[in-house]
Amino acid sequence: MKKKHTQKRKVALLGLTLGLSLILSACSSSEGKSEARDPGQPLHVVTTIAQISEPVSKIGGDRVQVESLMGPGVDPHLYKPTPGDIKKLDSAEMVLYSGLHLEANMIKVFEQLGKNKPVVGIGDTIPEEQLLKDTGGAIDPHVWFDIDLWKQALEAAAEELKKASPADAEYFEANKKAYFAELDRLKQEAEDKMADIPEEKRVLITAHDAFGYFGRLLDVKVVGLQGLSTEDEVGLSDIERTVDLLLEHNVPAVFVESSINPASVNAVIEGARQKGLQVSLGGELFSDAMGAAGTEEGTYLGMYRHNVDTIHKALSGKGD
Repeated sequence: MKKKHTQKRKVALLGLTLGLSLILSACSSSEGKSEARDPGQPLHVVTTIAQISEPVSKIGGDRVQVESLMGPGVDPHLYKPTPGDIKKLDSAEMVLYSGLHLEANMIKVFEQLGKNKPVVGIGDTIPEEQLLKDTGGAIDPHVWFDIDLWKQALEAAAEELKKASPADAEYFEANKKAYFAELDRLKQEAEDKMADIPEEKRVLITAHDAFGYFGRLLDVKVVGLQGLSTEDEVGLSDIERTVDLLLEHNVPAVFVESSINPASVNAVIEGARQKGLQVSLGGELFSDAMGAAGTEEGTYLGMYRHNVDTIHKALSGKGD
């Protein structure tokens, strides 16, 4: 059954890839190469996830126009680009994506686009020895939860902006340094908050395994019911092991994610209840997607701070 499902999925992905390739070819043949950019016009950048677009808009300032394909609640692991997305990508002067196989359904599209413009997976620039892997050797793509690693990725993005618009290089560098100083302050704030949680309670249980870098950076044990990708299935044994962990550490709360179905987390809460442990829903965390544009959680700094505050409040029992 699983083999048949995999074969169907491969056929579907092949059809999607062929369809998108035709769209890309049509765009390229009808529009031709982009005309040289007017130095007075902002550089047009399209990104996949908001964790890239919002920081890049800070670094680029008014010299860059940034669009993100994926908004709040969107799961990048499963995302398939629409014809409208392809047109946006094709019209951009630069495309920045996370990489590390996060946007798995878009790889062929990136390869095609990369023949005519800068298309950069900023996470792919991080040295492999600094990355986390699961037991099967797959790289964890959720690198934005390690602030130091995400600075490396954003550094690569800033360098691409400088290459595309050398006249603005000093402006981009100054903005980057100011933004990185904010990231350093956020990291210190996060370290202080997590250290305030008793060590035995410092256990973060979520719907899927997106918080490994967060845990490594801030000394938190992390358990994701699904694997690195939301395509992974949650089995009864996964739920039972998680319930046992809750009982062992007397963990008071578990968390849902804004872009993930909460069913598995609710099953853990019920399983713990049946064994005599009252576990609360600690709140909603942002993992693969950020909050709505125009809100504090719609910024990388605000999203990260929301997660830290939510975890601290639920696991420390102190409230903020």
